[in-house]
Amino acid sequence: MASQMPKVIDPELIHRYDALGPRYTSYPTARHFHKGITETIFRENVAFSNEDPIPSDLSLYIHIPFCRRPCFYCGCTRIVTHHAPRVSSYLDQLHREIALQGDGIGRDRIVRQLHLGGGTPTYLTDTELESLMRAIRKAFTLDEGLDREFGIEVDPRTVDASRLARFLALGFNRVSFGIQDLDHTVQQAINRIQDPEHTLTLVEKAHHLGFASVNVDLLYGLPGQSPERFQTTIQSVLRVQPGRIALYGYAHLPGQFRFQRKIPSAALPDAHARIALFLMAFERFAASGYHPIGLDHFARNGDKLVDAARDGSLQRNFQGYSTHAGLDSVALGLSAISRIGTLYAQNSKDEADYLTSLSAGHLPIRMGYQLNADDVIRADVIERIMCHEEVDEEAVERRHQIQFRDYFASALESLKDLEHDGLVAQTGKRLILSPTGQILRRIVAARFDAYRPQEDGSRHYSRVI
Repeated sequence: MASQMPKVIDPELIHRYDALGPRYTSYPTARHFHKGITETIFRENVAFSNEDPIPSDLSLYIHIPFCRRPCFYCGCTRIVTHHAPRVSSYLDQLHREIALQGDGIGRDRIVRQLHLGGGTPTYLTDTELESLMRAIRKAFTLDEGLDREFGIEVDPRTVDASRLARFLALGFNRVSFGIQDLDHTVQQAINRIQDPEHTLTLVEKAHHLGFASVNVDLLYGLPGQSPERFQTTIQSVLRVQPGRIALYGYAHLPGQFRFQRKIPSAALPDAHARIALFLMAFERFAASGYHPIGLDHFARNGDKLVDAARDGSLQRNFQGYSTHAGLDSVALGLSAISRIGTLYAQNSKDEADYLTSLSAGHLPIRMGYQLNADDVIRADVIERIMCHEEVDEEAVERRHQIQFRDYFASALESLKDLEHDGLVAQTGKRLILSPTGQILRRIVAARFDAYRPQEDGSRHYSRVI
């Protein structure tokens, strides 16, 4: 019999269940993508989605991979270069990809969300960004209303107040600042030196300019971090009151990301210290009026993420958490991953292959995954766990015409230890996560993952906390 669900967060339970596992930005995870997904299959899925009686609106993601210097913690696809012709060659083919994708998408499908990520999108000059936005507007029908969500990731070292104003004029109404940590010792260890006052002033300036959403990214688990130093960073960030805060755990995977080999494992906080850093930040944000959203986001009242979490429209994708669940996602650029209906399609990760494919007039799709019926059902349940505090079994049954407890009998049986420890409870026809269970939601989600028992995650996944 399950114990009564606790009302407070239990650090010891977090430590006990702090295993390795996926972040579930997709289901199945990108590890299961294969080379059987081609440009032809992608175009067929796009054409089919265009013919839907009420075709989905769109989310666009544009990957700008360039950086001038490497941040040692980074696990993104990026190109470290100062060579302008290399950037120009990439942008020429990116423009071609935008046109090719636009030709296949119905112009009646409105782009509600647009996000420039990287790498460093603000590596590009204002002229290059203006040209990029013209190409996007030529190829797609963009929502120009107040409800649009057009965001750009900003490296504070590359912008000033006048550049922020230019981004607003280009149509971006959301901005995300990469901070990670303001402590100089930590910045040295991760090769990302940035001036704290300049960074915080930019956050304030973005508010004053009228951006609809201002986000900052922070990382815990970095080399040299201590609760005292990280608390100073958090206090500084809270003084400028960003609308959103993303708090990510550093994933140390030096076997996959070569620059991470610059960070000695011995310099990293141990498991107990990581948990302490996370819980300290969690408590400070909550005490300052920020609502925890899903796995790693925090937002203030009035932010659309809070509204989406409350009304059930919150979604999780490769960019993290966002609103407007159900949009098809078209992703452009090196390694970018699209989702059209039940199809994931990923662009080439190889720069030369990406450029050659587009110069020949072909989309550079090299791998992906077509969800089967079981994947669709499990993806739905896992997204509810990752985005919300409960799973409504009857709602899942209505959407998929199944008997929830029969279909997931083995998964529910596997939850017994989590129930015993008060992380989850089956109450009526609902699976509910406790406060500690919400922090460990990756563990809960994994119990519904049909592929996890077959995996050795030790080389591919980060720790839950």
